[in-house]
Amino acid sequence: MAFELVVAWAGRHRPDRWEELAADYRRRIARWVPVREQVVRARGAAASPDRLRLEGEALAAAVPAGAWTVALDRRGEAVSSRALAGRVRRWRESWPHPVVFLLGSDLGLAPDLLSGARERLSFGPMTLAHQLARLVLYEQLYRALSIDSGIGYHRQTPDDGS
Repeated sequence: MAFELVVAWAGRHRPDRWEELAADYRRRIARWVPVREQVVRARGAAASPDRLRLEGEALAAAVPAGAWTVALDRRGEAVSSRALAGRVRRWRESWPHPVVFLLGSDLGLAPDLLSGARERLSFGPMTLAHQLARLVLYEQLYRALSIDSGIGYHRQTPDDGS
């Protein structure tokens, strides 16, 4: 399997404004690298104690063999946009398999997924709706690729450290 970016997320997929925005960023990203989305339907009743485990199993099954997995978790490492650009560049240059970003439902990610991920990234300590977190991820991947390509999308200010 060749390098590509994959956003694997658990939730209820519905065509809506969030999807339109995410699709726009996927089109932008696809100018530089293959990108795709892997949606795993949230399983079980909202209050089911097994739901997190079932979602975790479904997400794990959606990860291609040999993939580099990055769990999005509020307790993960917060990185700047420039640091993410450096990671994406390294993956493109040296990792010949998919890089899969794991995004949980409203319950987050199952402990097994978190412990098995090669990296954990955070957008900060605040909890974000998973649709918003997915959109932020796509925007940051686009920003990382634009930084690496030298286009003027990202503008660093003297105090942002990005």
